[in-house]
Amino acid sequence: MTRTRRIVAAGFLLPALVLLGALVVYPIVYSVYRSFLDRTGTGFAGLDNYVELFTDDTILTAVRNNAIWVVVAPTVATALGLIFAVLTERVRWGTAFKLLVFMPMAISMLAAGIIFRLVYEQDPDRGVANAVWVGVHDTFAESSTYPKARPLPAHPLEAAGGGAFVTKEPVRVGKPALLPLVGVAPGAMPQDARRAAPPDPAPDGVTGTAWLDFTRGGGGRTNALDDHELGLKGLKVEAVKDGRVVATATAAADGTFTLPAAADGAHLRLPASNFRERYNGVDWLGPTLVTPAIIGSYVWMWAGFAMVLIAAGLAGLPRELLEAARVDGANEWQVFRRVTVPLLAPVLAVVLVTLMINVLKIFDLVFIIAPGSAQDDANVLALQLYRSSFGTDAHLGVGSAISVLLLLLVIPVMFFNIRRIRRETRR
Repeated sequence: MTRTRRIVAAGFLLPALVLLGALVVYPIVYSVYRSFLDRTGTGFAGLDNYVELFTDDTILTAVRNNAIWVVVAPTVATALGLIFAVLTERVRWGTAFKLLVFMPMAISMLAAGIIFRLVYEQDPDRGVANAVWVGVHDTFAESSTYPKARPLPAHPLEAAGGGAFVTKEPVRVGKPALLPLVGVAPGAMPQDARRAAPPDPAPDGVTGTAWLDFTRGGGGRTNALDDHELGLKGLKVEAVKDGRVVATATAAADGTFTLPAAADGAHLRLPASNFRERYNGVDWLGPTLVTPAIIGSYVWMWAGFAMVLIAAGLAGLPRELLEAARVDGANEWQVFRRVTVPLLAPVLAVVLVTLMINVLKIFDLVFIIAPGSAQDDANVLALQLYRSSFGTDAHLGVGSAISVLLLLLVIPVMFFNIRRIRRETRR
């Protein structure tokens, strides 16, 4: 009877064992074998392919980035999942919030990569991340409306260093000052800018007009206020005497401004702040930030997964222990840190280990989000495996060695997970 049962069991397991051998065991064995062969697969290379893993700069970058991924991404995703699970447990709309956080899990890595490639666009008019960043920056340090404005050689202004411009001659009370500039596209002028008006002489101050000395279609005169030429609204003007600013003014919508009598005999200066280049935000996909940016997109997708598992574990906690801690005088932070987190340790371990295994084989997000110029800086082992095996300069020996290295990196994590599961089962 016992032998018959074993034969029947083996018969039922045989199809699964055949599939497991064909799809898992054979590829692993062949990859190990192929990793000892040369580029063509006809000659024995020994350990040369493995030596290249730790001497090639591109592969070393991939190894370093994988280490960053394994440490940062699972930790951040698990921490956010824990925070979301705990905070949403007590709010009425917690289920709706959990649904929103979990929804990115329904999106494929390909679609998420395309989404975040657009999110991280450098142009603030297209990239959401830089649109927000530039908005916050401009709240505290507004960029100028006239970043490329400049005087012509025939104008009464000259460069003063540092991006500022100053009048060639000092100004006098009762004598209007003209400050013409060019280099601003008429379409880029402020919408409320008005036709430049000639300044009215003032007996107790210095008046002037700052305007765009350009007439559409041509025919305008240099250093003269022609029809349809617009005032440079908001342009800051400083009166400088003996190296010290004695008065300041801001041009109105028609370009006119007025300075007090203290400006008599001073040179007028247009400070560099008038011509500050527009702030275009952060280069999220540049060599420095490309890896953290891609990790951010991964956390956006997988924080919901961590939250759902932790919330399930949280729902199974014995509430009497939490209430007992509160009765003993513990505040909510102490209950969370000394009771909730220790009781959730098995669930947190499952989430953390699952995400660690997942990030070891991360490929899609890096391949799609990182532009070609920064792909070497964002490189990871799974991407390098693809590039080494199927790229323009394919080397299947190195590609197989990378796959073996990935297997060796996953085995300790899996071994830890199996031991933990067995320990939990004995309990």
